[in-house]
Amino acid sequence: MITKTHKYVSFIVTLVLISFVLVSIEAHACTGIRIKTKDGNYIYARTLEFGSDEITYDLLFVPRNYSYVGETPTGNPGMSWKTKYAHIGFNPFGMNRVGEGLNEKGLACGAFFFPGYAKYQNITKADYSRTISCLDLSSWILSTCASVSEVREKLPKINVGGAVMPAWGYVPPLHYFVADETGDAIIIEHIDGKLNIHDNEVNVITNSPDYKWHVENLRNYINLSPFNSPAHEINGTSLAQLGNGSGAVGLPGDFTPPSRFVRAAFLADMVYEGKDVDEGIGIAFHILDQFDIPKGAVRNKQNGKISVEDTQWTSAADLTNRRYFYHTYSDRSVRMVDLNEFDLDAQNIKMLKNLEKPGTIKNVSDQLR
Repeated sequence: MITKTHKYVSFIVTLVLISFVLVSIEAHACTGIRIKTKDGNYIYARTLEFGSDEITYDLLFVPRNYSYVGETPTGNPGMSWKTKYAHIGFNPFGMNRVGEGLNEKGLACGAFFFPGYAKYQNITKADYSRTISCLDLSSWILSTCASVSEVREKLPKINVGGAVMPAWGYVPPLHYFVADETGDAIIIEHIDGKLNIHDNEVNVITNSPDYKWHVENLRNYINLSPFNSPAHEINGTSLAQLGNGSGAVGLPGDFTPPSRFVRAAFLADMVYEGKDVDEGIGIAFHILDQFDIPKGAVRNKQNGKISVEDTQWTSAADLTNRRYFYHTYSDRSVRMVDLNEFDLDAQNIKMLKNLEKPGTIKNVSDQLR
């Protein structure tokens, strides 16, 4: 017999377990932006933050006609499909699926942590044939869609359920940023079992809360400006700024998702546009340098164990020319992968491993002597 006391204890235990899971996943911070160049091209860029002991990743190329089978919440096979479009991106734990990447049509997609808010669609056995998981979604978008408008059309016709990431033992709470070469961009969020597709009006994504909350919160920062504030007079005494940058006083500088969203929206909107894509790629990396987390600056202590979060990698996608750029925590030199140089009809996927090797420092002393 289950007494009220047993039910109460069970309820409290459940709450404690849930709180442990939320605490363990809330620390993961990622920031995504989209910027435009003067010649009308678009760049999508982002950072990926995790503790280096929590995730491994490789660079993955997936050709056309590669077969996928989606996963259901029960672990049973879900919807099957073949890649219509080749793509490249980062994949976690050596999986054959990307969480972030760019396809041959200039469509980019990235997954971002969304703890406390993500709740995927309810899936029944009858839904399996048109179901994929949250782990599949980025790969499905990049392999089957050529534009954001196509994502808007196709996504409501399938189901997205939760699936446990084997290396973590829990279902990762995710939302997604999708952008294409035309300038169209959306945020995809599953909340309370329902699909929400938002136009990305402010060109930014971070983490929780939901996208609408973040946009509303920007109203608290409409005073921010790249222009210095004029001198102010109090009782006949003129008070001038102590140094440049006074127009941005109040711009939040911490690593929480709301603060990063405000900072990213300000920078993506205010910085000068690059004259072309090559200059724009450099600007994107400069903006995201403002969100780089050095090891030790963000820590989480749980059950006596300290986990440390840092920026594992930063990437930028040239949506016009189908080029994908990145650097890692240990090697800040920017590397590039050009999809135009690949056999898009190759027979097998290709994986570039060991990306986290320490970078080299070039000695230029001889050029000064």
